[in-house]
Amino acid sequence: MTIMQEYSRTDITELPHPGRRSATNGKDVLAGTSIVVGVDGSIMSEAAVRWAAAEAAVRRARLKLVHAFIWPLLRLPPGCGELLLNLKVMADNVVRESLEIAHTAAAEVPADGGKVAGYPLPVLLGESRTADLLVVGSGGPDSTLGPLIGSVSAELAAHAYCPVVVIRPQQSGQTAHRVVAGYDGSAASEAALDFALAHANRHNLSLQVITVRPPHSDGHNVTEDLLATIKTRPAGACAQLLYCDGHPAEQLLHHSADAELVVLGSRGRGGFNGLPLGSVSQAVLQQAACPVAVIPTTADRR
Repeated sequence: MTIMQEYSRTDITELPHPGRRSATNGKDVLAGTSIVVGVDGSIMSEAAVRWAAAEAAVRRARLKLVHAFIWPLLRLPPGCGELLLNLKVMADNVVRESLEIAHTAAAEVPADGGKVAGYPLPVLLGESRTADLLVVGSGGPDSTLGPLIGSVSAELAAHAYCPVVVIRPQQSGQTAHRVVAGYDGSAASEAALDFALAHANRHNLSLQVITVRPPHSDGHNVTEDLLATIKTRPAGACAQLLYCDGHPAEQLLHHSADAELVVLGSRGRGGFNGLPLGSVSQAVLQQAACPVAVIPTTADRR
């Protein structure tokens, strides 16, 4: 059985969705499409809002900003009523300021937001069940409201029901013009490839697909399958295939330096992530020089 016979397409723009036409260029998406952003008041949270607003404008999607407000769940000692009230005001300010950032970034995008009682991980996992895309910041020491989004970004990437984009600090001052995708022949990397192709097409970017040679292998099967797979996809992005030696994480991190986005599957076969969010994915999420997208397979969504 070939890779293509085993593979089920799971790019978010191709999944059946009630009331929404399939689209790969962002111009044929109906109002049901939504992008959820986890906000916590940190600098990277603000960067996530800007990135998501720009993406929503291209996809013609709605934007939903969610702040996980943990304090009602904690047993505060008596006499802390004023403290709790102040924390609620701070949370409301985070949402309000995030909405202002979204409006400044993309005024044409419909956006709403609010605080939800709960811890960030379960709150955002719940949101991922109905979202087309979940966007979070990688976190930082400047957050003012409890647990950082960044402390749970890897868990979200591993377990969310929709694609997750983790926004990382851009370490290059130059504008990036390509998307990088990791490919190892697994169904997860097929899903990542579809997402990367769709993203590159929507943003008029080139695509660079990286395959790392396993030890004691000529890599013929993976590269041949990759070429065959790309030929079955709609024409659009210019794709460059790189067949590399070395460690997958090192190659992906190296090529993230001048990329607009790095795209990975949520799990793979040894080459990229033997287990959900294994060492390669964790390294890329923690060290990439650009945003990282982690794409679930159909099985992950169940």
